[in-house]
Amino acid sequence: MSRNLGSGISAAALATAQEAAGQGVLPGLRASQLGDSASADSIARLNREASAVQDPATIKLLNKAIIAVQRGEYALAEKTALKALKKNERAGPAWHVLAVAREKLGDFASSMHCYDAALKLLPNEAAVAGDLGRLAFRMEMPEIAAKLFMHFLNANPGSLEATNNLACALRDLNQESAAIDILKPAIQANPTQPVLWNTLGTVMCSLGEGRTAVTFFDEVLRLAPQFGKGLHNRAFARLDLGDVEGALADCDAGILVADSSEDLAAMSFARSTILLALGRVTEGWAAYGARLSTELGGVPNYQFPVPVWKKGEDLAGKGLLVVAEQGLGDEVMFANTLPDVAEALGPDGKLSILVERRLVPLFERSYPQANVAVHRTVAYQGHIYRDAPFIEDWSSIDRWVPMGSLLETLRPSVEAFPKRERFLTPDPERVAHWKKVLEDAPPGPKVGLLWKSLKLNAERARLFSPFELWEPVLKTPGVSFINLQYGDCDEEIAYARDQLGVEIWTPPGIDLKQDLDDVAALSCALDLVIGFSNATINLAGACGAPIWMLTGAASWTRLGSDHSPWYPQCRCFIAPDYDDWRPIMADVAGALAEFAK
Repeated sequence: MSRNLGSGISAAALATAQEAAGQGVLPGLRASQLGDSASADSIARLNREASAVQDPATIKLLNKAIIAVQRGEYALAEKTALKALKKNERAGPAWHVLAVAREKLGDFASSMHCYDAALKLLPNEAAVAGDLGRLAFRMEMPEIAAKLFMHFLNANPGSLEATNNLACALRDLNQESAAIDILKPAIQANPTQPVLWNTLGTVMCSLGEGRTAVTFFDEVLRLAPQFGKGLHNRAFARLDLGDVEGALADCDAGILVADSSEDLAAMSFARSTILLALGRVTEGWAAYGARLSTELGGVPNYQFPVPVWKKGEDLAGKGLLVVAEQGLGDEVMFANTLPDVAEALGPDGKLSILVERRLVPLFERSYPQANVAVHRTVAYQGHIYRDAPFIEDWSSIDRWVPMGSLLETLRPSVEAFPKRERFLTPDPERVAHWKKVLEDAPPGPKVGLLWKSLKLNAERARLFSPFELWEPVLKTPGVSFINLQYGDCDEEIAYARDQLGVEIWTPPGIDLKQDLDDVAALSCALDLVIGFSNATINLAGACGAPIWMLTGAASWTRLGSDHSPWYPQCRCFIAPDYDDWRPIMADVAGALAEFAK
């Protein structure tokens, strides 16, 4: 398993990771990857690699490049490593130094290719695999990272770095049991290592076992009271248990001891959502600007030729470009402010809106006075950029604003949310079409179901109940269940049919992932939509469909209330924690039985 490792970093895999970037960022758990490609140990390894090169001129350049890395002069290290490669393009150490330099310069995509080249050329490539694995993990490619960490661990049995990093990757692959299996003996042999306890705590959080996770994070902080990631992670475990005040205290303490700009950005973003969860809405929105920090993975650099709108600037008569941001559900939810924006611009103003491609028809119908276009998000040299290639004439646009930045001004409190029937308008002809189609479904009230998100990595998975726990809901008599779940859901539908004797009827002639305008119409043709917070239930709520939303105790989007301010017709079922979804499913089943009478 040596030379073939290089082929694991395919262009397709890299493209997939880049495509996922810019699609939203969650203020989530902070796993601790051990090791640093420019540490003292790494510098010593680079020197050993360089000493094995035969050509004196190349060795001289490599030594100069390594010294530059040691001094933190990464641009010089890059330039010098390129000179060495010009002399000998098969010099593995030169590729390794170039990879380190470009990683430190933030050019992650190119750095990955350089590590890959070094991996193929160096005779002892296990340590390079460790460096490349950390970078793959950072670029949200856990499957590749796990492969590389396993190779590193096989070459270095007992390595805490390899063990910890492999566990982190396995956790992100939803392989929590495997992560626990490698962490337990490592902790038994090294019980005073806080990083191992921290990683185990994140695994427990992913399993929804918040109480156990808090115990492990307590141990982290007993061993290392100033361990910022441990404080940050305990904050999230406390959120899972509904202890929002305790979460804020931990987050504030973590910010004071953050040991990197990336950690500080993540904690600052997390703090804003905790404030919102506490109902401190004005403070929360003021702090919510932290979500735009490019230190957070997946946050784009916005590229527009006009100034950004600042809070307090008058909008009357202006041309404003509102740019949707984060994930698809956020693009829909944050559109709650658009009617107010249109009113503030007035008859002489001009509204332009950038949204994800699938949302364009819906937004065009909802805001016929606006220019609706598609935003483009691209990855280049390890960075994410968002622009507006389909806007050719900028002369009528005075300012641009990320959609979420309007909330501080227009939604400073829960009471400021209007009791508006809808803020997106479904196609009335398609609503009528789907009402007709639904006549072919089993008899009874037509209830749409949503039970998961398309992106169910370890961290998001805990926000959704296992499908088996839907049994009491699905066995509610007299209800016709309609599938609204996008993505691969054949397994769950077969389980409901074969194990529970319940048919979840899938509407014909619709792509539930791509045809979002039609999904909106279908949702409004139903009697009720039930599910966890994902893109579709936000779409249904924005269009005025009756929805029941299942949420966690500290879900920040409720803004400290017991309901959804965004969708006045929404009924929330609130789980006390993520340890056990059975009570909330029993509540939904009871309410549905009443609804179906």
